Amino acid sequence: MGRLTTHVLDTSVGRPAEGIRIELFRIGGERCLLCEMVTNQDGRLDSPLLKDDDFVIGEYELLFHAGEYFSRHHQSVQSPGFLDRVVIRFYVSEPSEHYHVPLLLSPFGYTTYRGS
Repeated sequence: MGRLTTHVLDTSVGRPAEGIRIELFRIGGERCLLCEMVTNQDGRLDSPLLKDDDFVIGEYELLFHAGEYFSRHHQSVQSPGFLDRVVIRFYVSEPSEHYHVPLLLSPFGYTTYRGS
């Protein structure tokens, strides 16, 4: 069965981003909160965001609370910083597959892609 996972790397310091709060929403008629998790010391979640029968075709949104992370871990970043929340919207067309959506993050920019 398919699953949805993510991880976050802080590219400004070259290590995993521990303690980033992530919310997952399903986008449809309404924006519906499905779960909220926090990255571990490896910048990953302890379990998939969605898996098996809960992982269905549709549009989703990952909301990464980057500003909270930067205010705790980057004393040199002004408050409020440039990035507060990073939103990644994507579409799942094959829920039997593994969708991995990593975030490479710095105080002034980010990159994402569909990984494996």
